[in-house]
Amino acid sequence: MDIKTLCLGLLTFGDASGYEIKKSFEGELRHFYEASFGSIYPALMRLTKDGLVTCTEQAQVNRPDKKVYRITPAGRMAFLDALQQKPPHDRARSDFMAILMFADLLPARHVSDLVDERLASGRKHLADMRRRTPRGGSPGRRFAHGYGVAMLEAAIAYIEENRHLVESEALLAPASGR
Repeated sequence: MDIKTLCLGLLTFGDASGYEIKKSFEGELRHFYEASFGSIYPALMRLTKDGLVTCTEQAQVNRPDKKVYRITPAGRMAFLDALQQKPPHDRARSDFMAILMFADLLPARHVSDLVDERLASGRKHLADMRRRTPRGGSPGRRFAHGYGVAMLEAAIAYIEENRHLVESEALLAPASGR
């Protein structure tokens, strides 16, 4: 699913600003998709141009006007059509995993630090997700949230149980690399 389609989907939950949409990508969608303001705002502009969303400006005190986006009936239909498409296979992109593929070329301390940082980050993210467990919302949102929690738990457990594999390889590397 592309950013435009995900923006449409998020707007089915209610009107939102670009900032609020970005927060969804940093929160409940964080484990599944990444999106920057540099991709969200162009997507919202294109959706507006295509008549799939509308944009209104709300005045704010001592701040620029806030742009709030609302899905149109045509946008809702386009989103529903997109939901009925068979999704491609999931792809995982991880710079962390790419680096660890070459752990044998890195100093042991660096590899251990990377693993420690990833575990700390994963535990923090997991605690945040558990704190924000959806109490309402659709069963699909609760399912996606639970899936994200399960994926994080599995990743943390795997790293904890198998860190020795990359750390033992790194120990063989000289301090300055090869």
